[in-house]
Amino acid sequence: METLLSPEGGLAAVLAASFIAATLLPLSSEAVLFGYLQLHPERAVLAVALATLGNTAGGMTTYLIGRLVPRRKPDRRALDWLHRYGAPATLFAWLPLVGDALCAAAGWLRVNWLAALGFMAAGRLARYLVIAYAA
Repeated sequence: METLLSPEGGLAAVLAASFIAATLLPLSSEAVLFGYLQLHPERAVLAVALATLGNTAGGMTTYLIGRLVPRRKPDRRALDWLHRYGAPATLFAWLPLVGDALCAAAGWLRVNWLAALGFMAAGRLARYLVIAYAA
């Protein structure tokens, strides 16, 4: 436990929690980041960067999983919104409950991965900046 409370161990925990939270496993990366920033406010920039990196990598992992799902006739009502807005819709991939499905659907629809990566990262960075400001 002492290692996780150190500046370096805590950064590893922020990165890992952010990655795991962006996959299908429920975890509050915001709480981990907030707790870390309470202990080490001088490392806010690095912590936010690592949280964004980990969470975006987790989102892109879910995107890849969606891309690997064989294409079949979809339920049009469920995918119309994402199909209409494309990569910019992944800006909202950080949202609870729908974010993971949004990443997987973006992969399944073959949304441009680089654009999806950029929008996912921007949305996640904005969320973590709000958490850092609150801490």
